[in-house]
Amino acid sequence: MWPVVAVTTRQEVVAVFSAREPDDIGRFFRGLTEYAFHARLGIVDPPLVNYVALLLVRFLRSDGGARLTGVARHEAVDVTHKLMTVRLHAEADAAREEYRHIGDATLFWSGLYPEALRPRVLSGLDDALVGYREAGKQAYWLASTLEREDAAEERLLLERLSREYDLCVEGLTEVRRAWGEAA
Repeated sequence: MWPVVAVTTRQEVVAVFSAREPDDIGRFFRGLTEYAFHARLGIVDPPLVNYVALLLVRFLRSDGGARLTGVARHEAVDVTHKLMTVRLHAEADAAREEYRHIGDATLFWSGLYPEALRPRVLSGLDDALVGYREAGKQAYWLASTLEREDAAEERLLLERLSREYDLCVEGLTEVRRAWGEAA
């Protein structure tokens, strides 16, 4: 039997979703992300919130965090190296996508599972978590600089992700809290 999850606010049931339907998972995370950003943080930026919601669905559905081995989980020190070497080994379009993925992966892990990054910090690499997040910001900025001229909206979104990275981390932390409350 597939689990059914009710997403609730303190006053009412918002929706009921079944893990059986793939579209329901996307709606669940979009709703949860909107709730976390809008209701809990007061952030109303639909393109940014939609991007973060889709990031969640991509990473949770396909383990997108494992695509680049140096980006996922606790390998915080390797992210900076990955960031520096992407451009050397890729054409502009491929580099843009790799930079975007580095930004997405660091945002995902920093916001939803920061405890997975803490072992590096506790083992004497005090700047590892800060460096990991800075690498994510830089990756989004680099991706924005490689965006095609005819994709101004996408370029602006990537620039906002770079500037508002810490806010997005806070938003994902709120998504995790709300997800826990909904379970």
